[in-house]
Amino acid sequence: MYNEKSLDTLCAALAEVMGVERPAEANEPNELLVNYAKEKFEGRTPDRMFMFNPDAIAQWVYEKYPQLCAEAKKWTELEVPFCTVMPSVTPVCFGTFYTGAQPAVHGIQKYAKPVIKIDTLFDALIRAGKRVAIIAENHCSMAAIFLEREMDYFIYDTIEEINAKAAELIIKDEYDVIVVYDGNYDSIMHKHGPESIEALGELRANSEAFAMFCAMIDTHWKHHDTLVGFAMDHGCHEIDGGCGAHGLDMEEDLNIVHLYKAYPKTLA
Repeated sequence: MYNEKSLDTLCAALAEVMGVERPAEANEPNELLVNYAKEKFEGRTPDRMFMFNPDAIAQWVYEKYPQLCAEAKKWTELEVPFCTVMPSVTPVCFGTFYTGAQPAVHGIQKYAKPVIKIDTLFDALIRAGKRVAIIAENHCSMAAIFLEREMDYFIYDTIEEINAKAAELIIKDEYDVIVVYDGNYDSIMHKHGPESIEALGELRANSEAFAMFCAMIDTHWKHHDTLVGFAMDHGCHEIDGGCGAHGLDMEEDLNIVHLYKAYPKTLA
């Protein structure tokens, strides 16, 4: 069974939570996330958002190996299931993720990485005066499809450099929105399979890195209302030869579940 809510409901929800206009082509907001944030922030608009974007962590993987996601669950409290879009490949799905539009509208309908020209959440945040940073890996979709905007891009060769920069930016507390992309589970899953020791090690690493960032936010952003998200793009499945893949119209590839938490400020 496919999850009821499309990934195209996320972008407008994030925009509404952050108090900015939704991107021009975004579909209606996911009310579960919006209502949660309103309750937890007691009607205030958060001034910080931290999005951790792991690649290809399917809902079935998350549910089958809860012990490997325990740290991410510890630092979050809301699960939001989504059905991602087709074809379920990274640039297509992240295109919908941050525009709120279907692939035919945002323009990426295959595995390609052109710069998206329509309105995005990043554009909406920038128009509202927010300072935004993307931290990602060289040649990945998140490092390519949202270029040419008045925000900062920190692009590195390794996840160690990515995590170090994310930690540095949290401590410096100069950005309103930070997006971190981690593609290690996806790349290892393709080579060794979604349930291989190697891939599951990266799943745990994703969870632990996110938990580290949340702990830092809890310490260094006490004077901010902050929304954090552990939010992937699509799922995956095993293919012949013990390898992994995605891109098909099947539950394993389309069903994902995001984790969110509101961190209300504790210092004036």
